[in-house]
Amino acid sequence: MSKFERLIAENCPNGVEFVKLGDIAVRTKGTPITAAQMKELDKPNAPVKIFAGGKTVAYFDYDDLPEKDINTYPSVICKSRGVIEFEYYDKPFSHKNEMWSYHSERDDVDIKYLYYFLKTQEKKLREKATSMGAFPQIAIPDTERLIIPLPPLPVQSEIVRILDNFTELSAELSAELSARKKQYEYYRNKLLTFGDDVPMMPLGEIGKISMCKRIFKEQTQTEGDIPFYKIGTFGKAPDAFIAQEIFDEYRTKYSFPKRGDVLISAAGTIGRTVIYDGQPAYYQDSNIVWIDNDESKVSNKYLFYCYAMNPWQSSEGGTIARLYNDNIRRTKISVPSLQEQTRIVAILDKFNSLNTDISNGLPAEIEARRKQYEYYRDALLTFKELKA
Repeated sequence: MSKFERLIAENCPNGVEFVKLGDIAVRTKGTPITAAQMKELDKPNAPVKIFAGGKTVAYFDYDDLPEKDINTYPSVICKSRGVIEFEYYDKPFSHKNEMWSYHSERDDVDIKYLYYFLKTQEKKLREKATSMGAFPQIAIPDTERLIIPLPPLPVQSEIVRILDNFTELSAELSAELSARKKQYEYYRNKLLTFGDDVPMMPLGEIGKISMCKRIFKEQTQTEGDIPFYKIGTFGKAPDAFIAQEIFDEYRTKYSFPKRGDVLISAAGTIGRTVIYDGQPAYYQDSNIVWIDNDESKVSNKYLFYCYAMNPWQSSEGGTIARLYNDNIRRTKISVPSLQEQTRIVAILDKFNSLNTDISNGLPAEIEARRKQYEYYRDALLTFKELKA
């Protein structure tokens, strides 16, 4: 019998009480502050952390905020707009006032336990938020009414200990992967930086900027034969498709990438690149482009690594930043001999494989740990309800 099983047998063999979050935790407000104010007042080494949506944070001195708006309890912060998620924090903090946070003043509640349970509710809350309109958002009652299993404190503490260990190990692996990526970027930049003896060449001299023929919205569907990639799904799973007949017609009549061409996102996610693998797929006209390269001067794989250094000069002024064809044509890269390009590509391929191949190395281990953590978290936080 494990320690956890023994604690269950000793403390709650017949089940646990289920309660509303609002009945066992104290909800606290944030502070009225704008993104501009956060940016202006941010002091990287200041003691009070201010949370906005997503990963946006700033650091303030105590005197920068009303004392009533500074929370000193270990708490669970509820990010309620855009990215719906919970975050645990145990140092002085505040947050924008459209968010809220929870702490507990009860002796039978471990706030870190509540945090781990609330993480299991994020998917449900995100689905609810998305259904409320164009901008995902939840309201205070959505969290206040969440039903929480509340085992005795020794059981909560053991769950926190187990899940903390998983989290710390994942953080160590992620830190190692991050260090590997920085090492890779350092060597990539070093390998792709040359002296005056290597000529610079504008991309327009390497090949013509090409794009697929425009596909109109009414020609797409949510299910179909051929994936259709837009700037939002480029490099990810598609959410639109076109019929096989349209694909066959358009790839025959109009420009279409050949296997090995490097596709470039030219709007929104500027500079995101994908090497076309030759599988049936279609791409969103001027938002996703490629250089029609015969590889007589530059190999496509060498181009791919040059693009990763983000040499682009995008144009502002519209709703989204855009990389126009002229921007691409004028962009210059160093062009060593094809033999030297092959040598550089071979080195970078090995580095890249270590960092990004999901079936080998650290990324695979991190993914395995994530799945293992989620499995144990869900198992540890599943209880039988105590009947009155």
